[in-house]
Amino acid sequence: MDALEIARWQFGITTVYHFMMVPLTIGLGLVVAVIQTAWYRTGKPEYLRMTKFWGKLFLINFIMGVATGIVQEFQFGMAWSEYSRFVGDVFGAPLALEALLAFFVESTFLGLWIFGWKQLKPAIHLACLWVAVIGSALSAYFIIVANSWMQHPVGVEMINGRPVMTDAWAVFTNNTALVAVPHTLFGALAVAGGFLLGIAWYHLWRRRHDGIDTVGADGRVIPGEDARIPGRDRTDHSVWIRSLRIGAVVAMISFAGTAVTGDLQGKLMFQQQPMKMAAAEAACHDGTGFSVLSVGNVGSKNCDDVVAVIEVPGILSFLAKGDFTTEVQGVNSLLPEYKEKYGTTLPDNPIYGERAGQEIQYVPVMEVTYWGFRMMIGFGGLAALAALVALWLTRKGTVPEARWLMRLAVFGILAPFGANAAGWIFTEMGRQPFVVAPNPDPSGIDQVFMFTAAAVSPGVSAGELIASLVALTAVYAVLLVVEVKLLVKYIRGGVVSAMPELAHAPADENEDQTPGPGGNGDTKPADDVLAFAY
Repeated sequence: MDALEIARWQFGITTVYHFMMVPLTIGLGLVVAVIQTAWYRTGKPEYLRMTKFWGKLFLINFIMGVATGIVQEFQFGMAWSEYSRFVGDVFGAPLALEALLAFFVESTFLGLWIFGWKQLKPAIHLACLWVAVIGSALSAYFIIVANSWMQHPVGVEMINGRPVMTDAWAVFTNNTALVAVPHTLFGALAVAGGFLLGIAWYHLWRRRHDGIDTVGADGRVIPGEDARIPGRDRTDHSVWIRSLRIGAVVAMISFAGTAVTGDLQGKLMFQQQPMKMAAAEAACHDGTGFSVLSVGNVGSKNCDDVVAVIEVPGILSFLAKGDFTTEVQGVNSLLPEYKEKYGTTLPDNPIYGERAGQEIQYVPVMEVTYWGFRMMIGFGGLAALAALVALWLTRKGTVPEARWLMRLAVFGILAPFGANAAGWIFTEMGRQPFVVAPNPDPSGIDQVFMFTAAAVSPGVSAGELIASLVALTAVYAVLLVVEVKLLVKYIRGGVVSAMPELAHAPADENEDQTPGPGGNGDTKPADDVLAFAY
């Protein structure tokens, strides 16, 4: 057992799991803020219901994200102490700002939003949510600043073998970060859009399946009511059709945003990490063609037996350089350059332990980079296409009766999650064998890099890492069950699960339901806020 490999598996499993919560928190928080703004401006009851229902799911996911995210920074010290020493002077600023500023603001104002439905004036209550959402975006920015420095070190000077930050502005305005941040935020919105679309489709289908909504001779929906069940009225129909169409529009816009920012990010990667992008294309030789499908042993060290079955000429050049004719270096051309700059074997240094003198594998696992790149694009495009189809199918106010379409819409929620996860796995594993990547691009600082083999804690044994890996994976598995059960419970319960006051709502749906002083929110039971929170 190799302690390094186990440590990588541990960090990969916990980080990817945690990141499943992050885009939904960021994206859904922004959507809920926009919906509450619509309620504040219009007073329409469907927007209030949408705010509370989607806000409830947002809170469940947020708290699980906090619980799973705590482990991430502890792992730096537990399994990656040498890495922590190397990057500590640079990471101190963005990670401190993330914890002390962004997360503090986010959690504080989110608490005010949760418990301030009656206590705060509507405008202040809404502002609290917007501040929390901005805080979550800032939190993402600071984390990506740290990650981007690993991809493209800037703003430092090497002193006694360690990078020391000399230009904070360069670190915080790293061109890699400035492109990665909007790409990540658009990816988060794609997750939120798919989430709204799938769940809203399910509830519209249930209303048709239960005979509440019918379709007229012109094919348009006729919303109905079920007096036996609180909340299943005509406003309930408005909640779900508006949610579905908002989700579909958000999904389509976010895909366009990820495509544009992803193109910019790809061009930077070709400059800063050319081996990663060559491996992503299974481009063994110099050329201009984009591989739609390559076969062979893509794990081959010299890449000679990889064959492009379907290739589109010029597209690789466009992705890398913005034209269709410039040849892009392949793996076999890049390998000699990497070996000349960074060596052929790991240095004979105690920090490498038994790995000292081993041959350095500069080609990342091509199965991961090649298919991860395509899964990222494929899942994202599939989600956008599904959103376009959903807009067309619901143009008359409801969804088709087909059960298989409903199930497809629900399972489609996973597509943008898959795109986000595949993108991050590709980004991080494509950087190997470096944990801090070197800078062949002149805009960076040369000779600032760290091999992953040097980053692992020297005093931690493989057995200890196995024990922590099993323990953390087991805890995360339990948390996964808890989150899924909570989400399913409140999703199936519909709006009433987040608004128990609907069981004794006023007969006139058009009554003022403004929470806080002066609104009918004061006439609701005293435990409504706690029911929403818990």
